[in-house]
Amino acid sequence: MFMPLIFLGGLIFGFGLAFSHMARPEVVLAFLQFVDLGLLFVMFGAAAVTGLTFFLAPRLLEGAVLTGDPLGRRLKSFDRNVLIGGTIFGVGWGLSGICPGAAYASLGIGNLPILWAIVGMFAGAYLQGVWRSRRAATGPAATGAD
Repeated sequence: MFMPLIFLGGLIFGFGLAFSHMARPEVVLAFLQFVDLGLLFVMFGAAAVTGLTFFLAPRLLEGAVLTGDPLGRRLKSFDRNVLIGGTIFGVGWGLSGICPGAAYASLGIGNLPILWAIVGMFAGAYLQGVWRSRRAATGPAATGAD
Protein backbone atom coordinates (compact mmCIF):
# COMPACT_ATOMS: atom_id res chain seq x y z
CA MET A 1 0.00 0.00 0.00
CA PHE A 2 2.96 2.29 0.62
CA MET A 3 4.26 2.40 -2.98
CA PRO A 4 0.95 3.37 -4.64
CA LEU A 5 0.61 6.23 -2.17
CA ILE A 6 4.11 7.44 -3.02
CA PHE A 7 3.21 7.26 -6.71
CA LEU A 8 -0.03 9.17 -6.11
CA GLY A 9 1.83 11.81 -4.09
CA GLY A 10 4.34 12.20 -6.92
CA LEU A 11 1.56 12.60 -9.45
CA ILE A 12 -0.13 15.27 -7.35
CA PHE A 13 3.18 17.07 -6.83
CA GLY A 14 3.99 16.93 -10.54
CA PHE A 15 0.51 18.14 -11.47
CA GLY A 16 0.87 21.04 -9.05
CA LEU A 17 4.22 21.99 -10.56
CA ALA A 18 2.83 21.81 -14.08
CA PHE A 19 -0.37 23.69 -13.16
CA SER A 20 1.60 26.50 -11.49
CA HIS A 21 4.00 26.61 -14.48
CA MET A 22 6.95 25.86 -12.19
CA ALA A 23 7.94 22.94 -14.44
CA ARG A 24 8.85 25.43 -17.16
CA PRO A 25 12.52 26.49 -16.98
CA GLU A 26 11.80 29.93 -18.46
CA VAL A 27 9.47 30.69 -15.51
CA VAL A 28 12.11 29.60 -13.00
CA LEU A 29 14.83 31.59 -14.77
CA ALA A 30 12.56 34.67 -14.80
CA PHE A 31 12.24 34.25 -11.02
CA LEU A 32 16.01 33.94 -10.59
CA GLN A 33 16.41 37.17 -12.59
CA PHE A 34 13.79 38.94 -10.39
CA VAL A 35 11.45 39.41 -13.38
CA ASP A 36 8.59 37.13 -12.24
CA LEU A 37 8.24 36.53 -8.50
CA GLY A 38 5.41 33.98 -8.80
CA LEU A 39 7.72 31.19 -7.64
CA LEU A 40 8.15 33.05 -4.37
CA PHE A 41 4.44 32.58 -3.63
CA VAL A 42 4.58 28.90 -4.57
CA MET A 43 7.59 28.38 -2.28
CA PHE A 44 5.94 30.35 0.53
CA GLY A 45 2.81 28.20 0.25
CA ALA A 46 4.88 25.01 0.36
CA ALA A 47 6.91 26.27 3.34
CA ALA A 48 3.73 27.25 5.21
CA VAL A 49 2.12 23.82 4.70
CA THR A 50 5.35 22.03 5.63
CA GLY A 51 5.92 24.19 8.71
CA LEU A 52 2.36 23.67 9.91
CA THR A 53 2.64 19.91 9.35
CA PHE A 54 5.96 19.70 11.22
CA PHE A 55 4.42 21.67 14.09
CA LEU A 56 1.08 19.85 14.35
CA ALA A 57 1.81 16.26 13.28
CA PRO A 58 3.91 15.27 16.34
CA ARG A 59 1.26 16.78 18.62
CA LEU A 60 -1.76 15.18 16.96
CA LEU A 61 -0.49 11.81 15.73
CA GLU A 62 0.92 8.83 17.59
CA GLY A 63 3.34 8.09 14.76
CA ALA A 64 3.83 8.30 11.02
CA VAL A 65 0.58 7.52 9.25
CA LEU A 66 1.94 4.93 6.81
CA THR A 67 4.78 3.34 8.78
CA GLY A 68 3.88 3.96 12.43
CA ASP A 69 7.41 5.21 13.13
CA PRO A 70 7.67 7.84 15.86
CA LEU A 71 7.61 11.44 14.72
CA GLY A 72 10.44 13.69 15.84
CA ARG A 73 13.23 15.95 14.72
CA ARG A 74 16.43 14.55 13.33
CA LEU A 75 19.19 17.06 13.79
CA LYS A 76 21.76 17.05 11.03
CA SER A 77 25.12 18.73 11.19
CA PHE A 78 25.76 21.84 9.13
CA ASP A 79 29.16 21.15 7.66
CA ARG A 80 31.30 21.63 4.58
CA ASN A 81 29.42 18.92 2.65
CA VAL A 82 26.13 20.77 3.13
CA LEU A 83 27.65 24.01 1.83
CA ILE A 84 29.30 22.37 -1.16
CA GLY A 85 26.20 20.33 -2.03
CA GLY A 86 23.94 23.35 -1.70
CA THR A 87 26.23 25.39 -3.90
CA ILE A 88 26.34 22.72 -6.60
CA PHE A 89 22.55 22.33 -6.41
CA GLY A 90 22.04 26.10 -6.71
CA VAL A 91 24.41 26.47 -9.65
CA GLY A 92 22.75 23.55 -11.43
CA TRP A 93 19.33 25.01 -10.72
CA GLY A 94 20.41 28.38 -12.08
CA LEU A 95 22.02 26.93 -15.21
CA SER A 96 19.19 24.57 -16.12
CA GLY A 97 16.33 26.65 -14.74
CA ILE A 98 14.83 23.64 -13.04
CA CYS A 99 15.22 21.68 -9.81
CA PRO A 100 15.23 17.85 -9.75
CA GLY A 101 11.57 17.38 -8.83
CA ALA A 102 10.33 19.84 -11.40
CA ALA A 103 12.57 18.31 -14.07
CA TYR A 104 10.48 15.15 -14.10
CA ALA A 105 7.26 17.16 -14.17
CA SER A 106 8.75 19.15 -17.05
CA LEU A 107 9.12 15.91 -19.01
CA GLY A 108 5.42 15.33 -18.45
CA ILE A 109 4.54 18.60 -20.16
CA GLY A 110 6.71 17.75 -23.17
CA ASN A 111 10.00 19.49 -22.37
CA LEU A 112 12.34 16.87 -23.83
CA PRO A 113 15.52 19.03 -23.78
CA ILE A 114 15.33 18.85 -19.98
CA LEU A 115 16.68 15.30 -20.39
CA TRP A 116 20.15 16.90 -20.53
CA ALA A 117 19.63 18.31 -17.03
CA ILE A 118 18.33 14.96 -15.77
CA VAL A 119 21.37 13.18 -17.22
CA GLY A 120 23.55 15.76 -15.45
CA MET A 121 21.75 15.12 -12.16
CA PHE A 122 22.27 11.38 -12.46
CA ALA A 123 25.93 11.83 -13.43
CA GLY A 124 26.50 14.17 -10.50
CA ALA A 125 24.82 11.79 -8.05
CA TYR A 126 26.87 8.88 -9.38
CA LEU A 127 30.15 10.80 -9.18
CA GLN A 128 29.34 11.95 -5.66
CA GLY A 129 28.67 8.34 -4.64
CA VAL A 130 31.95 7.18 -6.17
CA TRP A 131 33.83 10.02 -4.46
CA ARG A 132 32.25 9.27 -1.07
CA SER A 133 32.90 5.53 -1.30
CA ARG A 134 36.56 6.11 -2.21
CA ARG A 135 36.90 8.68 0.54
CA ALA A 136 35.37 6.26 3.07
CA ALA A 137 37.72 3.48 1.95
CA THR A 138 40.85 5.63 2.36
CA GLY A 139 39.68 7.88 5.19
CA PRO A 140 40.24 7.64 8.94
CA ALA A 141 37.34 5.19 9.37
CA ALA A 142 39.21 2.61 7.28
CA THR A 143 42.28 2.82 9.51
CA GLY A 144 40.27 2.66 12.72
CA ALA A 145 41.29 6.14 13.90
CA ASP A 146 38.19 7.94 15.20
